[in-house]
Amino acid sequence: SLYKRSLKLALDWLPGKRNRWRVQAVNLRKLFEANRHVQDPRIIRELLVATEAQLEKFKHPDPYIPPEAPGGSKYERNIPPPI
Repeated sequence: SLYKRSLKLALDWLPGKRNRWRVQAVNLRKLFEANRHVQDPRIIRELLVATEAQLEKFKHPDPYIPPEAPGGSKYERNIPPPI
């Protein structure tokens, strides 16, 4: 889930620029793959805490929300009339 959140955060900073986002995604994958074989629980916890801190540091102030998603500009705009 941490990897997925990292990808979504990168997409928040580069909306509509999939070619630049793809470069970021490949770099993120390399970072996660570098620590794939870590077995020590203490080191894993340190890595998780450090990554969580990085995500919080680079959090976008106005994240992208798809228009039809809850909180989007078109959410429930054309709801069907009650029967």
